[in-house]
Amino acid sequence: MRIITIIPAYNEENTIAHVVNGVKKYSDVLVVDDGSTDETSALAITAKSNVLKHNKNIGKGAAIKTGLKSAISDDYDLMVLLDGDCQHDPRCIPLLLDGMEGVDLLIGSRFLNMPPQHMPLQRRLSNGITTRLIRFVTGYHITDSQCGFRVISKKAAPFFVDIPYNDYVYESEVLCRASENNLVVSERPIQCIYGNEKSYVRTRHVVHYVMFTLRLLVRKLLRRI
Repeated sequence: MRIITIIPAYNEENTIAHVVNGVKKYSDVLVVDDGSTDETSALAITAKSNVLKHNKNIGKGAAIKTGLKSAISDDYDLMVLLDGDCQHDPRCIPLLLDGMEGVDLLIGSRFLNMPPQHMPLQRRLSNGITTRLIRFVTGYHITDSQCGFRVISKKAAPFFVDIPYNDYVYESEVLCRASENNLVVSERPIQCIYGNEKSYVRTRHVVHYVMFTLRLLVRKLLRRI
């Protein structure tokens, strides 16, 4: 079975080599540099990762789509998604892969065993609200809709490459697209490390996400009519 880990990254020169070195013990590695202005790409290459780079910063969703298209073209069976800021522990990759039997999309959940330590309160609140909304719209009994540590099967990946969102909304829309195509979604518990990682979420992203959630509610209501 061919497995690749796709790492969307933007200005992660301080952590990317460490992440790549941790991941390559378990799978092939592809870093998708989303228009970084630092040494992210160079350091990823030095760490023996394949690298694709956007000419400018487009968004995390766009980076994931670039990685999925490449993995589909190269005929990988399973595609792990993992952030480049050291928040996700690569040692959890085998645990997630073990959960892929009969599953199309597996999400690493930070909430299955216990609330994550040191998770900022605003993230915990926004995740709780979003997860409840996603559960309502999709019917999936998930606990962590926003975690970016995921595994996608070869069967499921083509459904996610034409999602129109390029920012953080993309990861939520993946669950909606999975539900619309009757894909099997599951979770496995993981732990995340929260420190001084940078946040690139701006006011425009929050507004965009609010609009997205309103569209989700409209979509659900139209299905009931």
